[in-house]
Amino acid sequence: MKSIENLVRENILNLTAYSSARKEFSGIDGVFLDANENPFGDKNRYPDPYQKILKKELSAIKNVPIDSIFIGNGSDEVIDLAFRIFCTPGVDKAMTFSPTYGMYDVSAGINDIELLKIPLKNNFQMDVKSVEPFLKNKELKLIFICSPNNPTGNLLNEEDILFILDNFKGIVLIDEAYIDFSSSNSWSEKINQYPNLIILQTFSKAWGLANSRVGFAFSSSYIIHLFNKIKPPYNVSGLNQNSAVSALQNIENFNKNLQTILQQKEWLKKELSQLEIIQKIYPSDANFLLVEVENADFIYHELVVRGIIVRNRNNIIRNSIRISVGNASENQKLINALKEII
Repeated sequence: MKSIENLVRENILNLTAYSSARKEFSGIDGVFLDANENPFGDKNRYPDPYQKILKKELSAIKNVPIDSIFIGNGSDEVIDLAFRIFCTPGVDKAMTFSPTYGMYDVSAGINDIELLKIPLKNNFQMDVKSVEPFLKNKELKLIFICSPNNPTGNLLNEEDILFILDNFKGIVLIDEAYIDFSSSNSWSEKINQYPNLIILQTFSKAWGLANSRVGFAFSSSYIIHLFNKIKPPYNVSGLNQNSAVSALQNIENFNKNLQTILQQKEWLKKELSQLEIIQKIYPSDANFLLVEVENADFIYHELVVRGIIVRNRNNIIRNSIRISVGNASENQKLINALKEII
């Protein structure tokens, strides 16, 4: 992992990670007098800092070794930690492909990292010819690829991603928050082939646990070690770990809800296509639809007045709104409201 080590900030390499006495105890029952906890209550103990039970369940479902899994306080924590590990503030650069998920930009700003934004082509695919000149830049340490992309909804071309992986020596983070809604395989199958690859997924979308704030990353054991080295000691609460474990242990419910969402997406697409107000429905591999309308600002406002909240994306994609796929009742209310606006 020497090549990856060369990408890591020197202060991170030299950092002595926080270590709790609980880490040295492998049992479950004990007399815990090490962490200044209150001895009373049913939530009085700190959670497992390395989420061992959750990682075991996730490993079985995702077919990824436990030592290649990191659990974060939402996927946003993983994004922030990637900047902290690999990018020196005020010196190094990162790259995204716009339009895309806004937290890459926010996290880059917080960490004082210049973010290069390469515009996607009209079909929302990467232009690798525009990317190629940057790949040899030693200051470029981190590339974010969101696939399926948010807010456009589409998968990015496999050959374009492979081109970047084969020609870039820095860290490539592929954000797969919506991969469960897609028929495509996860790029986690490639982490053994590419030691600089990080795959980011979440429990917030297909698993229905947005309220619990649990994200996870797959990568080489060395990169996972770095994430564990700099994360806060108890970054994911026991309550949230338990909710994720329960979801993984109820795969039948997951599959049922997933199929319902996909069926509702097709219904919603069909209903939207029959409305004159809808100019275009973009292809989607996610649980949302990006649609072009006549006047996005007006329609967004009119929907809000009717108690229906969508995402106005007019500021980045002209006259477009992003619509999450709800349940049957919610989707019907949306269609009814759009008919009223017409």
